[in-house]
Amino acid sequence: MFSSLITSRIVATLSALLVILVGCGAGIWQLNRADQKIRLGQSLAAKLQMPILNANTDSLSLEQATERRILARGRFMPDEAIWLDNRPKPIPEGATGGSGQSGFYVMMPMKLDGQEAVLWVNRGWAPRNGENRVELPSVKTVGNEVAIEGVAFPHPGRVYELGKKDATQSSPRIEQNFDLGLEAQTHQWQQLPFIVRESGSSKEDGLLRNWPSPTNGVDRHYAYAFQWFALAFTGFLFWLINGLMKYRRELAANGDKG
Repeated sequence: MFSSLITSRIVATLSALLVILVGCGAGIWQLNRADQKIRLGQSLAAKLQMPILNANTDSLSLEQATERRILARGRFMPDEAIWLDNRPKPIPEGATGGSGQSGFYVMMPMKLDGQEAVLWVNRGWAPRNGENRVELPSVKTVGNEVAIEGVAFPHPGRVYELGKKDATQSSPRIEQNFDLGLEAQTHQWQQLPFIVRESGSSKEDGLLRNWPSPTNGVDRHYAYAFQWFALAFTGFLFWLINGLMKYRRELAANGDKG
């Protein structure tokens, strides 16, 4: 039986082994992604219960501020805004519809009141014009001093980007990703070592801030994992059944009906 299943079916065995390894590997990766999202959600939920920090009065490092609620007061600098392209519409947990719509994250620096530092703020999401990429949606920016509240992160999230970023800056600045260190070098100004994702969806500024939980999509990872494991199991069954059928044919050809 060993010879019939394996030795005489080297190509089939190697092919089945490849399918099993790929399926199991991808399934484990999906489970790890789900676990990572759950741990991120737990960490964020715990830090959101901590006292709110003040960007104007507290001297905050990236480690101190990450995933903490931040209060900031200052004036936005709309002329320095960066529009991060290819960002999906934020859909809160439990909501449906519009998840495939693409748009921009509006990154805008805020000159903090009472100090020289600048704070970069992810003000929210705006839809993209499908026919004219450089025609930006209308976003209202108050010219006087404003107070915002949000959550601090190291960056606004990254998407895949082909090639290196061009050093030249067009207007408007439509980018794929945001580099906090590069912006400090470009502008030669002092800035806080984190960005703040603004909270609150009641402002009438044309932006959406229905930020989803980090655990959003965990069920999808579990579903993908099941599919990959099912593929691996199907590959094994296909190899085993065909091998057993070959073995029975060999027995029949040798006159052994057993």
